[in-house]
Amino acid sequence: MSKFKYVIKRTGAVVPFNAERIANVIYRAAVSVGGRDKEKAAELAKQVIEIMEEKFEDGYKPHVEEIQDIVEKVLIENGHAKVAKEFILYREEAARRRKEDSRHFSKPNEVIPWKKVWRSLDWAVSHNLHTVETTNERIRKGEFPHIVHEAESFYETQLDTAAELIKERSAKLKMVMVSGPSSSGKTTTTLKLEQRLNKMGMKFVPLIVDNYFFDLELHPKDEFGDYDFETPQALDLEMINDHLKRLADGEKVKIPYYDFKTGKRFPDRTSLQLHEGEVLLIDSLHGLFPLFSKEIPTEQKFKLYLEPLLQMKMPDGQYIRWTDLRLIRRMLRDSVHRAYNPEQTLLHWHYVRSSEKRNILPYCNTADYIINTSMPYEVPIYRPKLLEHFKEWEEKYNGDPLREDAYTRAARVRKMLDVIEPVEDDSPIPDDSLLREFIGGSTLNYH
Repeated sequence: MSKFKYVIKRTGAVVPFNAERIANVIYRAAVSVGGRDKEKAAELAKQVIEIMEEKFEDGYKPHVEEIQDIVEKVLIENGHAKVAKEFILYREEAARRRKEDSRHFSKPNEVIPWKKVWRSLDWAVSHNLHTVETTNERIRKGEFPHIVHEAESFYETQLDTAAELIKERSAKLKMVMVSGPSSSGKTTTTLKLEQRLNKMGMKFVPLIVDNYFFDLELHPKDEFGDYDFETPQALDLEMINDHLKRLADGEKVKIPYYDFKTGKRFPDRTSLQLHEGEVLLIDSLHGLFPLFSKEIPTEQKFKLYLEPLLQMKMPDGQYIRWTDLRLIRRMLRDSVHRAYNPEQTLLHWHYVRSSEKRNILPYCNTADYIINTSMPYEVPIYRPKLLEHFKEWEEKYNGDPLREDAYTRAARVRKMLDVIEPVEDDSPIPDDSLLREFIGGSTLNYH
């Protein structure tokens, strides 16, 4: 039993001390450099606690930075230089992000695709959909079906462009990677892209990346002890690279199968081979992550990046955040297709975002083409579905130091939904719309 009851967070909030988090953070750093020994992580965490108990008196509330200093020391003294380096880099990166957040927009953010954002803003202005006020005005005039048509046409035009770019490179192409953060619309976009390219004479073979997850017991956990499926290190990147290289060379490989019910991966389950004129089609969060396809020459892969880059300003002058759109999308999809409570999605979103910031967003500008998957009409549709929930969560988590993230997001989304004109009738939305992936009613086959 540890003598520590509380820890001080960087915000100054005092929260209950949880010794298991130390083992989790050590294991996550180890996983980042290829290590997967949970017992060793637990043993090192025990050493950290012992040093803390020697160093600090009873009743002392250690600061999170003090604990992390000791973690660094223990890792280095035990000969785990690589893990220590990864841990130090993670701390430095987190500190840099906090500093940048505090300075706001003092310099351009390199992880934002500015050119695409400008084009999206230009489109929104020309269609009177660049502010909540102009959008509300159009809805009140009965123009919601027109807004839907305009938004869907903009998305479909981008898909046409992506298909043409891929076709142009088809002679040397071995794989197309559709990537982007959670709920950016990868599944629908992949299906629609495949339909277009099939008409152009290209043949695709899907590769299900989820089959490359490590066994659940080898997964890193987040700070609340939840298994983290969002990090690229949850995937067997070494095996993925080996299989991609062999497939590109025309070899036959045996793809594993991952059983989500048991959390186990079964090797050598399904034979796969690329024949003449066939191209791999890969839908993955981490398609742009450098280690995902490091063995594949650039000319053999086409990288597509998706993000709902909505350009709509709120009455207070702030733009609607893309991450909030994706949070809502995931809530709706998970509640419909995965029997997952929307509140759980809110509580898990902190580590979804943490992984995105480290492993997905920094590589968006390495894509061959970017598609804006936002629909300006989606916010009015969300209001009747979720506004009351966000009001409840805002009230529930207000003042809870362990759930600051959930409170901040709930308050911000509630504010957004409060000011938009609600639309309950979703019949103008096409049956094959990207948004149907999240709100239900799609005629596309997602399985």
